[in-house]
Amino acid sequence: MQIILGSSSIARRNILAEMGYEFSLMSADIDEKGIRKEKPEELVMALAEAKADSIVSKLQTMNNQDKDEKPTILIAADTVVVYEGVVREKPANEKEAREFIKGYSGGHAATVGSVIVTNLKTGFRKGEWDRVEIYFHEIPDEIIEKLIEEGAVLHVAGGLIIEHPLIMPYVKEVVGTTDSVMGLPKALTEKLIKEAL
Repeated sequence: MQIILGSSSIARRNILAEMGYEFSLMSADIDEKGIRKEKPEELVMALAEAKADSIVSKLQTMNNQDKDEKPTILIAADTVVVYEGVVREKPANEKEAREFIKGYSGGHAATVGSVIVTNLKTGFRKGEWDRVEIYFHEIPDEIIEKLIEEGAVLHVAGGLIIEHPLIMPYVKEVVGTTDSVMGLPKALTEKLIKEAL
C-alpha cells in the first residue's frame, strides 16, 4: 500500500516514520479558523475531515489514481489544547504563547487529537479522537522566555511541546501517550490503517 500523510507537521512525520511506514506528504489548504465547533472533540474531527477532503480533491485534480494501483491510505489529523475548558490553537504571537505557557505552569492542560484514515481506492473512511491530560510543575519564567525565543512553541496547538528538552523536567504527569500529544496517536493510527485496508 501507499500512504499519504496529510500534514506539514514535523512531529507527525517523525511519529509515522517511527511506526515503520514509508509515506509521501501532502498538506491541505483549508481555513482552520473558518471551522468552528462547540466541543474540542467535534472540532478536531471536523478539521481532520476538512483536511482529508481538501487533499482528496487535490488528488482528483491531479488525477493520478490508476485503478490497478495498490491501495492508497490517506492519514489526516488535528490536535488542539484544552485549558480550563477553552480550546487553544496555535498562538497568534509571542505574547499569546507566553500567556498560554504561564497558564500551564503548576496547572494542567489536555490535548484532544483526531486521526482520520481514508482508503482512496475503496472510499472507506474512519476517524476517532483521543484525549490526553498533562500536569505540570511550576515552569520558571526564564524557561518560558527561552522557549519563546527559540520559536517552536509558536507553531503548535496551545504553544504546548511536552517532548521539548526545556519543558520535559516540568512535566509532572502525562495521562495518555506522548505521541498523541505530539499529534499522532500511534495505536489509534495503526488500528485505523488496519480497518481501512
